[in-house]
Amino acid sequence: MAKKKLSHLDESGRPKMVDVTFKATTDRVAVAKGSVRMLPATFKLIKSGGTAKGDVLSVAKLAGIMAAKKTPELIPLCHPLLISSVDVDFSLDEAESSVEITATVKSTGQTGVEMEALTAVAVAALTVYDMCKAVDRAMKIENIRLVKKSGGKSGTITLE
Repeated sequence: MAKKKLSHLDESGRPKMVDVTFKATTDRVAVAKGSVRMLPATFKLIKSGGTAKGDVLSVAKLAGIMAAKKTPELIPLCHPLLISSVDVDFSLDEAESSVEITATVKSTGQTGVEMEALTAVAVAALTVYDMCKAVDRAMKIENIRLVKKSGGKSGTITLE
């Protein structure tokens, strides 16, 4: 069995950007998820739109979209990509007092958009935290993960 190696390191172990020059251009989609768990009172404020800073989920949605577009500025070895679509959705889980975040990123290109989807979720979660921290410093950002990707040589991978 061939030994796997990290694609972002050269033969000497130094960081490098992966060369995608000869990779096929394909439609790419990545879906990532995560959540922000909070006190029930904080959850009710978000649900009712009653926070002092405004509509938390609208601001977090915009922050997530902007973050996906800025991923190569934040993650050093990510390629700048022409993103065709970013969607950030929220579902409210009252039983868990949590905001569930899902980001879907699409592109047609030579490399995937997993990092853009993960970054969108992370920044949307951080925005929820920032907008609510005055009333709940105990919030927890949890379980940010890739749940699905498609396109490229590996095809579709569904992780949950």
